[in-house]
Amino acid sequence: MREIDANEAERHKAKMEKRKAVQDAEVRDKTVEKGLLIVNTGPGKGKSTAAFGLALRMLGHGRRVGVVQFIKGAWHCGEKDAFAAFGDQVSWHTMGEGFTWETQDLARDIAAAERAWGKAEELMADPTIGLVVLDELNIALRYDYLDLESVVTALTGRRRDLHVVVTGRNAKPLLTEAADLVTEMGQVKHHFAAGVKAQKGIEF
Repeated sequence: MREIDANEAERHKAKMEKRKAVQDAEVRDKTVEKGLLIVNTGPGKGKSTAAFGLALRMLGHGRRVGVVQFIKGAWHCGEKDAFAAFGDQVSWHTMGEGFTWETQDLARDIAAAERAWGKAEELMADPTIGLVVLDELNIALRYDYLDLESVVTALTGRRRDLHVVVTGRNAKPLLTEAADLVTEMGQVKHHFAAGVKAQKGIEF
């Protein structure tokens, strides 16, 4: 560790005291408590991973979590096995049949999305659940498998204390406008470009 002289230490202390005063005042000004509509979108990796991290945090506070996977389903994901350890604290539903370029069947894709949305509405109505993750819902909305306005109306009309996270690329503007928190995950570099395949524990 480098040596720190007394003057530098004192300047740092004074700077942090000012910073703390600003931060404390900002926190005091925030008085609203409500369920959030959160959207994780963008071309970068980690949208679903971030949502599941939030689910883990919610479980740590003793709240139940619901998960509906709209597109994924053709392959098994490690998160499902990990969350199974929480028993009935997690209500997990993998209802997709794979990406649209795999199924190549529009009617089948729409039917799967409608079933998944029905389950999502069921979970959102359950008063014991504190967070619902709607994984890849943005993809279902992008391809018009579901009616966008109806979905947004249901999401914004949910009970006041429920948090909902929607993931997937290309989030529709109507959804992002309705959301409380939107994170656009950018892509700087991706290992796929170097020929690295999808791997257990990283992609699924």
